[in-house]
Amino acid sequence: MSKIAVFGANGTIGSAVVREALSRGHQVTAVVRDPAKITESSPALTVTQGDVLDPASVHAAAAGQDALVSAVGGGDGPGHLATIEPAARSLVTGLRALGDQAPRLIAVGGAGSLRTPDGTLVWDAPGLPDWLLQIMHAHGDALDYYRTVSDVAWTSLSPAALIEPGDRTGSYRTAQDDVVAAADGNSKISVEDYAVAVVDEIERPAHLGERFTCGY
Repeated sequence: MSKIAVFGANGTIGSAVVREALSRGHQVTAVVRDPAKITESSPALTVTQGDVLDPASVHAAAAGQDALVSAVGGGDGPGHLATIEPAARSLVTGLRALGDQAPRLIAVGGAGSLRTPDGTLVWDAPGLPDWLLQIMHAHGDALDYYRTVSDVAWTSLSPAALIEPGDRTGSYRTAQDDVVAAADGNSKISVEDYAVAVVDEIERPAHLGERFTCGY
């Protein structure tokens, strides 16, 4: 059993990570701006108020945890744009203050900077709306920052090109910087199976200090 704190626990991806972790017997702390928005209930769930953009709040939420998940900016719309890269810096600053006692960071990333089979990046595809491109590039900026960090244990998990609520199959494939796609070329994963991949990585670390991706 691990102690896991989740920033953005009331979002689409964050709430799925909370449910998946609880289902496996972990102790979970949901860190949100408004605790009243958390509807999940479990003896193993603690809800606390916190701000991912405040390093002191990150420090407080992370103390005593085994893993810290940041699901902020995980795909809930353009309102997260101004949060994604600054959140990465705040998370690292807050964790650094814990020194050797800092938990591992698992950050929800974006698919835009993944490489497609023809060598281009997902965000190079024609016709993408400006708001989506801005979010993709914000996630790319956050990843660029994480890649400069060597004194905090971090992992960034990019979803497939399409992620949406669906079924939990418990199955997925992984890659590092290349899009995971099916034989028909479609790249997708359900939110539920993405959450499985997050908790799998917490239980069996395989991507310390790097980005990886998952899909079907």
